Amino acid sequence: MKGIIAAGGHATRLRPVTLVTNKHLLPVYNKPMVYYPIETLKAMGITDILIVSGREYAGHFLNLLGSGKQFGVHFTYEIQEEAGGIAQVLALGQDFAAGDSVTLILGDNIFEDKETIGKAAEDFAKQEKGARIFLKEVPDPERFGVAEINGEKIVGIVEKPTDPKTSMAVTGLYMYDATVFEIARTLKPSGRGELEITDVNNAYIKQGTMRFQVLEGDWTDAGTFDSLLRASNLAAKIAKADAN
Repeated sequence: MKGIIAAGGHATRLRPVTLVTNKHLLPVYNKPMVYYPIETLKAMGITDILIVSGREYAGHFLNLLGSGKQFGVHFTYEIQEEAGGIAQVLALGQDFAAGDSVTLILGDNIFEDKETIGKAAEDFAKQEKGARIFLKEVPDPERFGVAEINGEKIVGIVEKPTDPKTSMAVTGLYMYDATVFEIARTLKPSGRGELEITDVNNAYIKQGTMRFQVLEGDWTDAGTFDSLLRASNLAAKIAKADAN
């Protein structure tokens, strides 16, 4: 399996601190933000990783991350010419994937529960086809894609609902078989003018091949100032736990 890190976008909710740098290069506790998704992918056994960023900061990522040798991985870099959505990032990775399954992770997501994620990656490798996503109960589900669950199945996902049916947020970590690129090609831009990852996930749900894992450990994104603070606090918690 190969990994893709989505590290593009303009991060307007974090201005003015993102006026001169990419959000994913901001410090989160004692590391640049992008280090955390790299560590998550490594915990899943993934060492071949594509970094997708905007043109203006691509060189910054290259200077920071290099070939990946210091992390024990190999990096490839791709440019997202304009902010066209997470599913567009996925589509840019088709040549990189070369027919393999892929794990896509958002560059601002921090996960505490590496053991559960690693086990889920092993389970996904045994699936003949389909996809697997990770859910977490949150107090503010309206900020995320929200999953409606019926027993062991996901009925559907609604992106940023004003009246969420559940509090189960879809986190920014997704595993897909190689057919995901065929699905991505069929997508049409949403009202935001972007290709939505929720549409990709709902396509797998419609096929009946979507699986999910509920996370027990903490998780957060870092797309707002409040969540950036939560991310730093979570990163500090993880670092102290690892040190003990």
